[in-house]
Amino acid sequence: MYSLFLVCSSSFLSCNSSTDKIEHTSGAEEAKATGQSGVKDDISNPNVVQIAIGSKDHTTLVTAVKAAELVDVLSNAGPFTVFAPTNAAFDLLPAGTVADLLKAENKDKLTTILQYHVYVGVLKVESLQNAQRIGMVDGGDVTITKKDGKTFLNGNAEIIASIPASNGIIHVVNNVLLPASK
Repeated sequence: MYSLFLVCSSSFLSCNSSTDKIEHTSGAEEAKATGQSGVKDDISNPNVVQIAIGSKDHTTLVTAVKAAELVDVLSNAGPFTVFAPTNAAFDLLPAGTVADLLKAENKDKLTTILQYHVYVGVLKVESLQNAQRIGMVDGGDVTITKKDGKTFLNGNAEIIASIPASNGIIHVVNNVLLPASK
């Protein structure tokens, strides 16, 4: 929103000068050029979104993040802990669930579900405690369970891998977390 205001303000000011040359670009081009995900950096460690995009096991998650327009948010400095369901985890949902969530009219519901997979801050597996409750971005809580050396979220989503990122950490999980109905 702030970026759009700056773009609009600068366009307005440039229109007041008859000697300025005005270049026209679409709003989508402006957003792509100014959003955090538009920053090109092949030297630094990848952020959580870049790691997910590079994973063949997270194509469904990446599609959902794009549909919910959360790419720029999750590309920011963070730090974030992202509990990233695999494609196989999404396949465990009832048939048609993912396709339904990806519809434009269900964007708010999809956003809430995705935000239920994100914690602001870095949580390493070794720091998570049995029965610990973690407040997620959507406002809901996730409960940690430790059993036989494994870590679970809400009793059924096991953390199967952890990947550090430049703006946090990704914990790969084998189930999709669904927030309680409010």
